[in-house]
Amino acid sequence: MSNLLEMYSVSVAYEDNIALQDVDFIVNESDFIGVIGPNGGGKTTLLKVILGLIKPIKGKIIFNSKLIDGNSIGYLPQISTGDVNYPVTVTDVILSGMMIRKKIISRMSASDKNKTKEIIEELGLSGMERSSLNELSGGQLQRVFLGRAIIGDPKLLLLDEPGNFVDSTFENDFYEKLRVLNKRMAILMVSHDIGIISSHVRSYACVNKKLHFHPSSEISNEQLLAYGCPIQLITHGEVPHTVLKSHS
Repeated sequence: MSNLLEMYSVSVAYEDNIALQDVDFIVNESDFIGVIGPNGGGKTTLLKVILGLIKPIKGKIIFNSKLIDGNSIGYLPQISTGDVNYPVTVTDVILSGMMIRKKIISRMSASDKNKTKEIIEELGLSGMERSSLNELSGGQLQRVFLGRAIIGDPKLLLLDEPGNFVDSTFENDFYEKLRVLNKRMAILMVSHDIGIISSHVRSYACVNKKLHFHPSSEISNEQLLAYGCPIQLITHGEVPHTVLKSHS
């Protein structure tokens, strides 16, 4: 199995503030990695470096040739309610994922439009093609933006807190969709909810300026503390609750 990207001693700074420090990280073709860590620890910055939106102040990133052209990296950013207030349809949004390669929507081919129909069916959005974003539930909206991210058949899919906008009725289905997608693309998923993603990811990248890679889906509180990743673990049961670390 070949590596899609390799990062060596990568550091990123916003003015005088170090966001990532001496990061070594490798992603291969079959990976499903959960990116965890405290707020402000550099999780989103890691994704932006991979996307080329931020340039490191030191270190190097080596991309496999499969990630060089077209839509080889898909990206689902954090979604807010402000993202729905535009007069566009489900089809428009998903089809816009091809614009990275095509540049302008008028050059979309018939095959691109057929691909959009396939994605709509795959994500359970049939019948909503002409619906506006503000007519959709949170789960439906998340599927639309996921469709935009994967329409170009990327080799690597980056997800930034995808569970934040998913309603509970679609949550299990959403992660099942990711499991199926992982058969044809690597996935790097930022999340604060280890309780949910632990049954889906295969490994963890704990990010708190530095990055510690954990090659298993099972991770203990002691390991998190050793990695410098103090986080809050949220679990689910009969009554919504949060489990906090015991007082010393």
